[in-house]
Amino acid sequence: MKIIFLGTPEFSLASLDALVNSKHKILAVVTQMDRPSGRGQKLCQSAVKQYALEHNLKVLQYQKISRDGLEDLKTLKPDLMVTAAYGQILSQSIIDIPKYGIINVHASLLPKLRGASPIQSAIIKGESKTGITIMQTEAGLDTGDILNSVETEILEDETAGELSARLAEMSGKILLETIDQIEDGTVQKVKQQHTDATITTKILKDDCLINFNKSAKQIKCLVLGSNPEPIAFSYINGNIVKIYRAKVSDKDLSTNINVTAGTILPSSSAKSGVFVKCGSGVIEILEAQFPGGKVLTGKELINGRKLNALDKFLGYSEAFQMFNNSNKDKK
Repeated sequence: MKIIFLGTPEFSLASLDALVNSKHKILAVVTQMDRPSGRGQKLCQSAVKQYALEHNLKVLQYQKISRDGLEDLKTLKPDLMVTAAYGQILSQSIIDIPKYGIINVHASLLPKLRGASPIQSAIIKGESKTGITIMQTEAGLDTGDILNSVETEILEDETAGELSARLAEMSGKILLETIDQIEDGTVQKVKQQHTDATITTKILKDDCLINFNKSAKQIKCLVLGSNPEPIAFSYINGNIVKIYRAKVSDKDLSTNINVTAGTILPSSSAKSGVFVKCGSGVIEILEAQFPGGKVLTGKELINGRKLNALDKFLGYSEAFQMFNNSNKDKK
């Protein structure tokens, strides 16, 4: 088939690579515009653009594809278009261009977790499984027919970044299988049960402020689901602390003193690590970072006296106010 591929982040690369190394012809690769990044705000190319240039593929970029890309894509006359985390909504006029329409590689088991953050949200919501769905694109938010899917368990200590890498690797094989089925007319289209749908939105920095009044499991899921970005955080002793990894403690940490949620328990030490009382249960901080420092293990945090027994993380309301104030100062 003659295919146009649309994708932007690293997650998209496995699908694109599978197509490049298949019998199909890539007419062009469409990706988001170069964007400023880092302290110097230099323009950076997407992962997909870098890959495409390295493989001598035609690269197209549009501020708004439905407005600016229509004629270009029509001229290419594709049989099929494939999207994988492209990042723009496609109009019906774009969807109607290819002979076989557009298919999308979506990182959840649709109709669950439609939208912008299916991988992060699966972990944050405490889901036990997820997967890849290949769906027929229509003018709705991940509402099209399911063409194929593959399922996987979410591991207990898996971050969003690690899960994304696993799902990406799974996507290439099922994508090629689906395209073969489309080509030979054997693909089976299954309507989504829209009443079972759940919607995800982009995970923002303020969504990742930890509320220690929640359960240890909820906090662990937030920490893992927001890694590698935006990263869960809280405040202690006047400093912001980014927390990269955590787990629900299975140790007996009963104490004779009455402490509130967010307090580092007396059982914390350079030998045992950092344990924090939650609304229910206890969470162990495995990796965290203070401003200007490197990411440290829980034992290193105690040993370096970054954190101490009976120190207390700010309550959610007070921490949220500090977060808002710090953002105002940066503007």
